[in-house]
Amino acid sequence: MTRSRKQVLMVLQQAQEPLSAAAVHQELGLCCDQATVYRTLHYLEEQGLAESFVLHCTEHGTERYYTAVQGADGAPLPHRHWFHCIRCHAFIELGACAVSAMVRSFEETQQVSVQHHVLYLTGLCRSCREASAPAGQR
Repeated sequence: MTRSRKQVLMVLQQAQEPLSAAAVHQELGLCCDQATVYRTLHYLEEQGLAESFVLHCTEHGTERYYTAVQGADGAPLPHRHWFHCIRCHAFIELGACAVSAMVRSFEETQQVSVQHHVLYLTGLCRSCREASAPAGQR
């Protein structure tokens, strides 16, 4: 794996939330141009080292976000789902994947093989919700 691919993968592995290509590029500084970052993210997905989802946000636009699939030690990372605040753009991890059991049941009843699933929730985080509430309701 090239040096730039290793650096992009390391950024994803160290991230505490999904990252856009622009955020990965910003984390890397001047070591890679933006086109290299996009190509590398695509490569990492093809190799099964990263996964992505497209988020449609009225405040921030539509963007693809990436997460690592395995840690720096090569061990698989748990599949994760996210809450996205439409105001401050924060991501909050939802915890262990609760959708897997439903997917397995669907596979059995429909006799299909699900290869991947994505779940994200959008709304207002606690801070943004409290900031937008009338003074008497905080």
